[in-house]
Amino acid sequence: MKLRRTARGPVLESDGGFVRVDEDWDALFVRPGLAAHLREVAARGRRAPSLDGPALAPVVSQEVWGAGVTYDRSRVARADESQAAGGSSFYDRVYAAARPELFFKCAGWRVRGPGQAVRIRRDARWSVPEPELALAINSRGQIAGYTIGNDMSSRDIEAENPLYLPQAKTYDGSCALGPAVLIAEAPLARETTIALRIRRAGAVAFEGGTSLEHLRRPLEELAAYLFRETTFPAGCVLLTGTGIVPPNDFALRVGDEIEIEVPSIGTLSNPVE
Repeated sequence: MKLRRTARGPVLESDGGFVRVDEDWDALFVRPGLAAHLREVAARGRRAPSLDGPALAPVVSQEVWGAGVTYDRSRVARADESQAAGGSSFYDRVYAAARPELFFKCAGWRVRGPGQAVRIRRDARWSVPEPELALAINSRGQIAGYTIGNDMSSRDIEAENPLYLPQAKTYDGSCALGPAVLIAEAPLARETTIALRIRRAGAVAFEGGTSLEHLRRPLEELAAYLFRETTFPAGCVLLTGTGIVPPNDFALRVGDEIEIEVPSIGTLSNPVE
């Protein structure tokens, strides 16, 4: 089952049809037993053959947080970009440490949905997308579902000094989520793949892929650390880090199209402005 957010409210995609859910988005993510509840909704609801209107970003009051240095490729990339600031050793230590790197990404109202434009900062020269599996976590810290995230990053700003991370990561149009939340009836398989394609003037300018097999930390562990001393009354979304990093000579341009695919969830597509 997949849950999509539309202008008219949540819609459940199940068995090839779409069923409207008569609850608001925030209420669903404080409800215990969400998967079982949605199975009941699907069983008694009237199916439509198509989605009525475009899907929106699957957040309302939820904060979006990020986890960093969870893949070895990310560790190497962030150490490379911050060599001048002495970054190599502490990124190595974060990768191996018991405690993960967790950071606030943005409020829900800043998130872009499917088809909406993400942005590169005007004061950045080297910006990249970071394709990630995102966890939809309920108010009790339980993983309720999975979606796709694009954690846009200004690598040159962070490279100047790691303390500039909030500016490199958090700005208008710096995050996209969607197109749906895959409801968590079972943990995702470790073989689950994540693919990135960046199109420029109609041609593929970069593509790459990874899988959850390369994720160092269990997803449940990341969620548990986030909820240790922080409450989320409407739940939250946690980006789990990236294992796909374009080469150092690649930077996004205005007009590029970013596509991130997780087969069990779908494809998140966003133009760059």
